[in-house]
Amino acid sequence: MKKSIPFSYVIITGFMLFALFFGAGNLIFPALLGQSSGTNVLTANLGFIITGVGLPLLGILAFAISGKNDLQDLASRAHPIFGLAFTVILYLSIGPLFAMPRTGTVSYEIGIQPFLSADAGPWPLIIYSVLFFGITCFFSLKPAKIVDVVGKYLTPALLISIAVLIITVLVNPIGSPQEPAEAYSSNAFFKGFQEGYLTMDTLAAFVFGIIVINSVKNIGITDRKSILGFTWKAAVIAAILLAIIYTSLSYLGATSVAGIGQLDNGGAVLAGVSDFYYGSLGNVLLGLIVLGACLTTSIGLVTACSSYFSRLFPKVSYNVIAVVLSVFSAVIANAGLANIITFSVPVLTIIYPLAIVLIFLTFLHNVIGGSRAVYLISLLFTFAVSLMEGLNAAGIPIPGVQEFLIDNLPMYSLGLGWLLPAIIGAVIGYIIYLVTKPSQSELSKVDAR
Repeated sequence: MKKSIPFSYVIITGFMLFALFFGAGNLIFPALLGQSSGTNVLTANLGFIITGVGLPLLGILAFAISGKNDLQDLASRAHPIFGLAFTVILYLSIGPLFAMPRTGTVSYEIGIQPFLSADAGPWPLIIYSVLFFGITCFFSLKPAKIVDVVGKYLTPALLISIAVLIITVLVNPIGSPQEPAEAYSSNAFFKGFQEGYLTMDTLAAFVFGIIVINSVKNIGITDRKSILGFTWKAAVIAAILLAIIYTSLSYLGATSVAGIGQLDNGGAVLAGVSDFYYGSLGNVLLGLIVLGACLTTSIGLVTACSSYFSRLFPKVSYNVIAVVLSVFSAVIANAGLANIITFSVPVLTIIYPLAIVLIFLTFLHNVIGGSRAVYLISLLFTFAVSLMEGLNAAGIPIPGVQEFLIDNLPMYSLGLGWLLPAIIGAVIGYIIYLVTKPSQSELSKVDAR
């Protein structure tokens, strides 16, 4: 008899997934996007939602459809070396190098720093980092309870806190959207699309998808069709919540310029709006929102990264890795938010297109006959372009290459120069597959033997 999944568990898991995604960047980037895009906020927000909601949703579903146990297995469809390298780099990026430290730094700079004097020095951040990642480590050492802890308690508290601020903005907006900044004046959609990269959610989708699938397996559901249906429902719940909140935060930013001025930091935008409506009480409310968002994401990332690296290095226990990652993230967090974002942009520029192409190839796996050539060549062509874009973002472009790519690759200046090479690579790979695959008559002869 097939075991049914309580709908309440689907809702709880959907809430958990939303909370895992909704972290540091998900708060600060939509608010800043709203301020910068002004009257083009709806167009820019649509682009942001595609990369900030749509692609993560597809990533989770792609992982569920693949039937693979982890990302490395999935990425190894191209080649085992690529599978290992891509997975390690992705986990390090959304883990201890960038995303995890950012959760601590954002929550400090928005929730704690406004209450401190300008000459407080480095010690408050050091102490806060220890406490923040100590709490993160405590919860991550009990991964089996992550659905209950995050889905039942932290997420509702987070949603209530965000709702108070957003409803206030919708009922009584500060002002009207202003003229867009230059970057959003003509290509608002594509600028918003690129800004969605910074949330890192498409990368995290591969990781959080594993948590969702394992959560349903923990209650005794092993049927693949049931797992896929469960994952789809939970992912849609999370996607709807994310889309609503991103749109609301973008609107918050777009209507705030008249009251708090044009700012260059999403955290400052949120702090200014909170102070405008509620004064010092607003800073407390914002601090609770940021702490809840960042803490839930941090717990999920430590849990996921520790699970992967404990499998990669079986002689090192999950608990030891969780502690090491938490300590390392606390150290990196003290580099400051601006530095973490600066260092992360080139890496994300390189690996994000690879993740997007891998998602779509996974959906097309049966159509392309599971051909390794399609995966490998498409991803190789994608990497060739994204590497150049990443080097350019890092300020170390190869002379002449950028000019050549701008002149010859459609949408390169929009950050989508990798798209056409990815398609061409897939077509070449598929032709190779058709030419080299055994004919039906040859297969019949093998079967006859």
